[in-house]
Amino acid sequence: MAEWIRFWIVAAILFAGIFCYVLEVIGIFRFGYVLNRMHASGIGDTMGLLLIVVALMIASGWNFTTLKLLLLIIFMWLTSPTSTHFLSMVEMNTNPYLDRYVRRREKT
Repeated sequence: MAEWIRFWIVAAILFAGIFCYVLEVIGIFRFGYVLNRMHASGIGDTMGLLLIVVALMIASGWNFTTLKLLLLIIFMWLTSPTSTHFLSMVEMNTNPYLDRYVRRREKT
């Protein structure tokens, strides 16, 4: 009985992770500006990966593989937002038509 409960919990979390990835893809194709697309992909990757790997951790049980998956979550949660932020800063500094899309604050 406990195995079936664990199975349905894993299935629900996996479905939620796949749903996050589907929303990410919709956001990437629906948004028109590159910074909006990067925001959708960054949020979708981070949340989708968290949910899918947590589901794999629950399915695996408590063993060394669970520790490796936890380290994967930590690594991806540190690198994915950082790389998205870096790419958005490249866009902000190199796009000559940025004023059409973004209002910048005055530097004080």
